[in-house]
Amino acid sequence: MKRIPTAELLDTDAGTVDEIRASLADLWLINRAFGGVSTAERLIRRIAQERSMSRLSLLEVASGSGEVQKMVQKKLQASSIELAISLLDRSWSHLNSSARAVVGDALRLPFASESFDLVSSTLFVHHLMPEAVRGFVTEALRVCRTAVVINDVIRSPLHLALVYAGLPLFRSRITWHDAPASVRQAYTVEEIRELLAGTAAARIEVDQLYLFRMALIAWKS
Repeated sequence: MKRIPTAELLDTDAGTVDEIRASLADLWLINRAFGGVSTAERLIRRIAQERSMSRLSLLEVASGSGEVQKMVQKKLQASSIELAISLLDRSWSHLNSSARAVVGDALRLPFASESFDLVSSTLFVHHLMPEAVRGFVTEALRVCRTAVVINDVIRSPLHLALVYAGLPLFRSRITWHDAPASVRQAYTVEEIRELLAGTAAARIEVDQLYLFRMALIAWKS
């Protein structure tokens, strides 16, 4: 299945305030029910265990309201792991959050080098063209102290079929357009591994998890 870059409506706020709000609620459903939260928790636990860290600071890029990170924060607290969250998105209308939040460019992060232990993204990298993927990870490696975390979808004909079957679950016409578009332009595990081979990451770990979720850690040297 060939990758087909497609403009997504939520990227340009192509809808009413209510439609955008409904689409963000759909994204939260997707992440809660179809592997987004569990993947994020697994990745952060993996890093905390390998580096023996009980306190981590995390910058979530293209965060929206940050619901995934807030849920993971609560889950980690039960294991005595403290996660301090900061959010970055291109629009205040997406943030709507009580967490520390900043409007900024994901490819030019407005932070000094090594400002956070982790830089993370959830359902973001598939929006980027290959050169921009490398640019984002390079910039994220600059800003992190420990690792870059990518939690995204994987392109597959079966995944696309499952998305079409699940469209009646969603409230917003934006989601009805964007969900299939996301799968069509997502990267495979092999593609993302090849893309990031030329970055400054000391080591890349990438796996396919529940329902075509990509779980990636780019470790900083």
